[in-house]
Amino acid sequence: MSRLSAAVAGTAVLALTITGCGAGADSSTGSEANADRTDIIVAHTAEPVNLDFTTTDGAAIPQALMENVYESLVRIDQDGEIQPALATEWELSDDRLTYTFTLDENATFSNGEPVTADDVKFSYERVGSDDWTNALGAKMDVVDSIAAPDDQTVEITLANPSNTWLFNLASLVGAVFHPDGVDDLANTAVGSGPYEVEEFTRGQQIVFTKRADYAGATPGELDTVTFRYFDDAVAASNALKSGQIDVIGNLQTPELTSDFEADDTKQVAEGTTNGEVVLSMNNADGIFADQTAREAVLHGIDEQAVLDTAWGGHGTMIGSMVPPTDPYYEDLTDVWPHDVEKAKELVEEAGIEGEEFTFTVPSRPYAQASAEMVAAQLEEIGLKPDIVTQEFPAVWLDETMTNHDYDMSVINHVEARDLLTVFGEGYYTGYDSSGIEEIAAAADEGTEEEYVEGMKEVARTITDDAAAGFLYLFPNLVVADATVTGLPVNAVSDSFQIYDLAWS
Repeated sequence: MSRLSAAVAGTAVLALTITGCGAGADSSTGSEANADRTDIIVAHTAEPVNLDFTTTDGAAIPQALMENVYESLVRIDQDGEIQPALATEWELSDDRLTYTFTLDENATFSNGEPVTADDVKFSYERVGSDDWTNALGAKMDVVDSIAAPDDQTVEITLANPSNTWLFNLASLVGAVFHPDGVDDLANTAVGSGPYEVEEFTRGQQIVFTKRADYAGATPGELDTVTFRYFDDAVAASNALKSGQIDVIGNLQTPELTSDFEADDTKQVAEGTTNGEVVLSMNNADGIFADQTAREAVLHGIDEQAVLDTAWGGHGTMIGSMVPPTDPYYEDLTDVWPHDVEKAKELVEEAGIEGEEFTFTVPSRPYAQASAEMVAAQLEEIGLKPDIVTQEFPAVWLDETMTNHDYDMSVINHVEARDLLTVFGEGYYTGYDSSGIEEIAAAADEGTEEEYVEGMKEVARTITDDAAAGFLYLFPNLVVADATVTGLPVNAVSDSFQIYDLAWS
């Protein structure tokens, strides 16, 4: 058998751009005061509706809880590489079917109980039960059996070899729960991570406190970290300027970037993400069930103009549901070139000129700004989008994602390698996935080269089918007090990691 202490599956590292004052301006009074602080306040805009990501879709819950409160056997670091977490090491059998994990013997839950192999077995079998309804649970479908031969050993056997499973295990589906801690997941979190939830105030904040008994791989630097949620991105920016908060986890007012860069008490870092900003179209029902209508939209959209206008030029053109950090990335931005006259011809061919449709937009700054630009471009080719703003996450997740009650939408899909989820059977896009299922299955079971080529074919098929528009890859703009260190600049996992945050 081959020993894997930290497997890496072809993930590239993107360079970070850091501007403004670097951390460590020790001569300032503020910096001296901060050096003695044991807390940090981080602003976010997308708030969790509860603490239960097993039954609630959306990125805000795992962003707060994964790696900070809950841990998996493995985790994804800032370079997108797989690292040990609850498992100190693992082996893969020669037939590529059985993973044998060795657990950290010092790992404990926040209730004081040790983390055992039985807890892992309980948690992972639960993903396939009726108790787990989050669509991302499908990432564990390949698991055939789980055994716990002793307290520190977990044997997980797959139904077939899988190139993606270990990477997927680092996501929320790999979270390990205590069996007595799942009765009220929406309000309480019993995890094995370096922090625990001290306070959760819906719509306002989550307060994390450092666990004194944590003995794992990622001990926290600070005693207290608070996530404070702002509906208004400008208010978050003003709160940083006035010193009410210390970090903006992802700047939602990119037009203010230059202001912060000019302030030597602040630092600005631009990293990469897994977040594809998708112009979703309902493939299963309504005006966009017709591929010709979808093709008209894609020819009518000028993605670069959307990015420049809506997000200040920050971000990357991609043309598919695959970010450049994935091994099967291919630049598909030329498949549907901006061509207003062609778009008008397709509108006429589809018989939809002047037809009004519902454009449901979540109440997030990037979505609002992008939708307004898209709507103007679609009006130019003869369509009539009716923009309906929906509160995010509660209303949008319920009406658009869950009930599929929409014609068009725009959303940042931030989960890693979620191509087959977003365009899988039963998902809100309504895409007919029958044409890609066999290709994806063969790729997952094949060699590394076959995996890359197969997934490229899947991504290109989805793009060729005009299944959705891919406006841009969302940037990660982190702004902070100049003396904050350990910022998670790359958003390439489910988590906004807080354990490295500190004051210089």
